[in-house]
This record gives sequence, structure tokens and C-alpha cells, in this order.
Amino acid sequence: SSVTAEVRNKQLDCLARNIYYEAGNQPFEGKVAVAQVTINRAESGQFPKDICQVVYQKNIVYDKVICQFSWFCDGSSKVRPIYPAHWKESEEVAKKVLLEGFRLPSVKNALYFHADYVKPQWGKPQVAKFGRHIFYAEKL
Repeated sequence: SSVTAEVRNKQLDCLARNIYYEAGNQPFEGKVAVAQVTINRAESGQFPKDICQVVYQKNIVYDKVICQFSWFCDGSSKVRPIYPAHWKESEEVAKKVLLEGFRLPSVKNALYFHADYVKPQWGKPQVAKFGRHIFYAEKL
């Protein structure tokens, strides 16, 4: 692989941050599913190919900046992780998913998720629910 240790460490950090801010207080499976969606996006051809670019991707819709992951736009990204146990587990999950290839079969095609209190009306097939997140594929 042409991925250097420096690049891999940056990818791990970006992935761990996304896990922490999206699912830090969620069960292990929820953390894995968020990591998997992030990687699925990078591998899909529909999003940037780099994990960090996927995590920090912004779109402009009707002159409004929209982040793919809400924590990046809502200011959370400016705050260091404050729950050490959640951060440590987020780092461990990032390593397990990115470096060891650990996957949950139910979210192998998932590209999207949202909190269970959000009702986006996406019309995409729901493939799993872990903790407070519902996961979707583009199509089955």
C-alpha cells in the first residue's frame, strides 16, 4: 500500500473524531456503524476518497453551508474530547474498523445515518438501528 504511517495516523484521528462526536455515548455497535459509514463513503465513489475529506466535507445548498456530519458545523469540533473513556473507545473502534477490517454485516452498504429524533424523509432503505442512530443504504 502507498499509505504512509503519517497518512494512516491522520485517517485514524479523523475517523476517531467522527466516531466520538457522532456516537461517543452510543453502544459499541453504534460506534462501529458510524466508522463503517465513513469508510463506506470513502470507498463509494459518491464522496471524497479520503476519510478526512469525508469527515470534513461541506456542501453549499441555497447559500447555506451544510456539513455531512453535524458536529463539524455546530462548533463541537473546536472542543477537545472531554470524556476520556468515550475517546479511548472511539480510537479503539477506529483502529478495529480501519486497520483490522472489522465490519457489521447489516451496515455493509450503509452510506447514511441520523439520530432517531430526526425525521429526514430520505426515502432510502433502513438497514439497521444501533443506540440512537438509524442507518440507511442508497439502495438494497
